[in-house]
Amino acid sequence: MKKQKFTLILIIISMFMICACGPAGNTPEQESSTPNSSGPKYTMPPDNSQSEDSSGPSTDEEELPPAEGMVHSRLTNEWIDETKANTRPIAVMTPNEHNAQPHYSLSQASILYEANVEGRMTRLLAIYEDWENLEKIGNVRSLRTYFAYWAFEWDAFIIHTGHPYYVDELIAAPDTQTINESNYPDSAAFYRDETRSRPHNAYATGTMILDAVNRKGYPLEYRGLADSRHFRFASASAQNTLEQYGEDAQSAVYIDMSGCYPLTRCYFDYNTADGLYYRSQYLSGGTDGPHIDAQTGEQLTFKNILVQNVKAWDLGDGYLAYQCTDNTEDGWYFTNGKGIHVTWEKDSDYGATKFYDDFGNEIIFNTGKTMICIVQSGDNFTFR
Repeated sequence: MKKQKFTLILIIISMFMICACGPAGNTPEQESSTPNSSGPKYTMPPDNSQSEDSSGPSTDEEELPPAEGMVHSRLTNEWIDETKANTRPIAVMTPNEHNAQPHYSLSQASILYEANVEGRMTRLLAIYEDWENLEKIGNVRSLRTYFAYWAFEWDAFIIHTGHPYYVDELIAAPDTQTINESNYPDSAAFYRDETRSRPHNAYATGTMILDAVNRKGYPLEYRGLADSRHFRFASASAQNTLEQYGEDAQSAVYIDMSGCYPLTRCYFDYNTADGLYYRSQYLSGGTDGPHIDAQTGEQLTFKNILVQNVKAWDLGDGYLAYQCTDNTEDGWYFTNGKGIHVTWEKDSDYGATKFYDDFGNEIIFNTGKTMICIVQSGDNFTFR
């Protein structure tokens, strides 16, 4: 009987040792099959453990603000005065054909969108967070509906000079808040630079826009309509290098958008010294060159670049429409000289467009400015 008990104890101990010393490697929780693969499972790229949770912009637990009263920006994750962080941004419609250049204050925008309008020209939507003291903004042109939907994501005041007839209904919506040079008294927020020819000579200043906002009784603080967390940011001490994606993260030190924007032909060069992408494009002189802000003398640079494929169609009179609310399209995310394939979804007018890797994880952005290149589905761009 004692021998049987001793044998049973040995068996139990052996079984425990086998379980405890099983084969090394990934646990089931660390494995996931890619959405587009029916083959073997692949290791899911690890999430950035120091990135933000769903409650707000990223912070290191040990990181302290550089001065009292400073918080992380919801647009860039950079440190910003708390009062500026709580003030709604402005979204400025800016033309980008060569005779509309140079641009003023564009390097100060936290987020910059680019998309085609009629005739394959592009327009820019510049989202400014700290805007009240900007001395010259623009030039400013007319609004399109799809730019309004991207501005809604930031609960921004839309700054524009008129709009086509089909935007009337959206402008009249009770939550839409714009400063429109074509309407009185909004026109007081703008001035015309007579050294430039119309229509590319309408500009605004931060103080003039602020006066117009106050005159119309618009609330300066966020209204709770847009998501309080838009992008998910990596912590300052642990940048997202995309190395966790292995070979899926492709080299991207040069991004050429000329296949999508044949008139402006913008492209980006990655600078390893500062980790930023430098923007160039077709200029007013008829040659390609650095895209310079005439107000600051600085070339436009970005830490993050998104290329977002969006369904588009002609409304029948040359104007375009884009399907901004969708969950079936894809794109690419670039940072630190590398790029990965992404998908995106936006489920409501004021809801943020969310970007995901091929494993279903929300993309982790790096602190800094972001360029979002809106691409008509079917157009092609290149990078290397």
